[in-house]
Amino acid sequence: MQTHILWFRNDLRLHDHEALAALAPHVSLLLPVFIYEEKLFKKTPLTALARISPRRRQFLDETVQDLKKKLQKIGSDLLILRGQPESLLPVLAAATQASVIHAQKEYTYEEVASEKAVASQLTHCKLSFFEAQTLIAPSALPFDVQQLPNIFTEFRKKVELSCRIRRSWSSPIKLPPLPDLSSCHFLSKHQYCPQESLPHSPKAVLPFVGGETHALLRLKHYFWDTQHLSCYKETRNGLLGEAYSSKFSPYLALGALSPVYVYEEIQRFEKQILKNDSTYWLFFELLWRDYFKFVGMKYEQRIFYKNGLMAHKNPKTYKNSLKDFRDWCQGQCQQPFINANMRELAETGFMSNRGRQNVASYLVKDLKVDWRWGAEFFETMLLDYDTTSNWCNWQYVAGVGKDPREDRYFNIPRQAALYDPDGLYVQHWLD
Repeated sequence: MQTHILWFRNDLRLHDHEALAALAPHVSLLLPVFIYEEKLFKKTPLTALARISPRRRQFLDETVQDLKKKLQKIGSDLLILRGQPESLLPVLAAATQASVIHAQKEYTYEEVASEKAVASQLTHCKLSFFEAQTLIAPSALPFDVQQLPNIFTEFRKKVELSCRIRRSWSSPIKLPPLPDLSSCHFLSKHQYCPQESLPHSPKAVLPFVGGETHALLRLKHYFWDTQHLSCYKETRNGLLGEAYSSKFSPYLALGALSPVYVYEEIQRFEKQILKNDSTYWLFFELLWRDYFKFVGMKYEQRIFYKNGLMAHKNPKTYKNSLKDFRDWCQGQCQQPFINANMRELAETGFMSNRGRQNVASYLVKDLKVDWRWGAEFFETMLLDYDTTSNWCNWQYVAGVGKDPREDRYFNIPRQAALYDPDGLYVQHWLD
């Protein structure tokens, strides 16, 4: 009986999962695996911060455990390990006589390196990839990724004109049984232990709970129960409450929610309820997410460089005061609006898009601190940390990315007056 291994990565769901849908009717034995990679538990290179905060780790733990429970309900399970994929997967493949390891294709530098390391250690087993991270698969673009337009607007116009978005895959209702793992004694050395749960902040915009179950409930609430989607464009720069934006990003980042499924639900909403600028604007934001993925593919390690994608232009210089950076991280700066946003991030793992643009601009343009320090702090803290979205957005603010306005600056008092005119947000987080 032939065994197939499914290596879950940032695709922690059953809905719109190509490998699950395709394999379920056709393979004899299937072993789903998730590996907490050791890189998660290391320090960031510039600031020596933990790469994953306790709150972000809890969200990941909840997402993995939710997937495990859902797999168990349809006749399977999830093997959860901690270690190096290039060490664990080849041994698992040999022990189960697996013929194929299936995995979602990743596009960022560390993840691609991990794929290559796994492939180099396989002998009688092949590594097979499927593309499901984006609305538009790289292979479906109307140009080679190396010819990716430098400006998002140009990219958007080209793909809207010529690209079709694939249909989502249905969730499987039954999966093949697991292979016999009784001879895999090495697994006991690599068991993962979840951390103790943290309480949710009563001040948070949402009590974010990880997993596909909560992702789909959030989508149902935002689209169908409240129809908040219909005014998304008008409210998306809000700061307080759950209704001002979709809050899908933490679920998209881990693949607990499929971008294609979100797109299909937008289309269904437009047919059944309303089609307007707001419904388009959420699709527009998903395209931005795609664009950053493709920027990461094209420029690889350069999205982490100090001078970013603009290395040929004027090099950036910074003062890099450690005290200023720590004050920024702890929400103890001279600007109350910045402090409120940073304290929300520290307490909840989330911050509005408007807040992110302001705190980034303040760190880089006012405090003169290397933008990469801020990007590393966001990597540590954000529930919705996504490599390309995070690093490309920081480049955008710092003026070293593909932004036609390299001198972009956010006047913090003016921003506070525009978006928190009554001071309710600052009061909420600083009182």
